Amino acid sequence: MFERIKEDIETVFSNDPAAKSTIEVVLCYPGLHALWFHKIAHWFWVRNHKLIGRFISHLNRFFTGIEIHPGAQIGRRFFIDHGMGVVIGETTIVGDDVLLYKGVVLGGTSLEAKKRHPTIGDNVVVGTNAIVLGDITIGKNCKIGAGSVVTKPAPPNSTIVGIPGKTLQSIKEENKHVHDLEHGKIPDPITDILNTLIQRQEELERIVYHENRNEEDRKIMYNELKELANGTDTKEDKSE
Repeated sequence: MFERIKEDIETVFSNDPAAKSTIEVVLCYPGLHALWFHKIAHWFWVRNHKLIGRFISHLNRFFTGIEIHPGAQIGRRFFIDHGMGVVIGETTIVGDDVLLYKGVVLGGTSLEAKKRHPTIGDNVVVGTNAIVLGDITIGKNCKIGAGSVVTKPAPPNSTIVGIPGKTLQSIKEENKHVHDLEHGKIPDPITDILNTLIQRQEELERIVYHENRNEEDRKIMYNELKELANGTDTKEDKSE
C-alpha cells in the first residue's frame, strides 16, 4: 500500500512542474485526493458493499469536485491535473499512465446495465473539457485535444480533435511514462482541408489561365467565366 502511495505522489511530480514538495502534493492536489478516495470506494464496491462505495464516492465529489464512480477501473500512475468537473462513469476502464485535465467526461450513451463507458488505453492524454462517450476504445499513446467530443474508437498512437472528434494517425509513438503536453501543436483537420482546397483551386486556375493557352484563348475563357458568374448566358444573348 505504501509503495502505491509513493508511486501516486511521484506521478504528480512527473506530470506537473508546479509541484514543489511532497507535503504540498499530499495537501493541495485534489486529483490525488480523488484517486485515493476512489481506491477506498472501489474496494467496498467490488466486495458488494455498494452503498458504502457510493457514499464514499459522493464524499469524494463534495471535497474534490471530481466524480469517479466506485465501479470504474483505474490503472496505475493515473493523474488528474486540477480536476474540477471531471466525471468518470461506472463501467469506465482506464489504463496505466493516463493523464486527464479539468472538465473531462468519460460518459455513457446507454441506459442498459452493460459496458456503456469508454476504455482508455495506456499513456493517453485527455485535454481540458474533452468528452469521450460510449463503449469505445481509445488506443494507447493517444492524445485527445481540449474541447473535443469523441464518440468513435481511435487506434493507438493517434490524435483526436474536433466536434465530433476526428482521428489523425500519428507516426511518432510516445515513450512510456512521458506525456507530450504541447496541446498548441495539435493539428487542425479543418484548417488542413481548407488549405488543401485552396491549393487545388490555385492549381486549377493556373491550368485554366496560364498553361497551354494563348492570349486570345485566355481572354475568351475569362469573359465566359465572368458572364457565368454574373448569371448571364452568352449563347442566349447572341440568339436574341
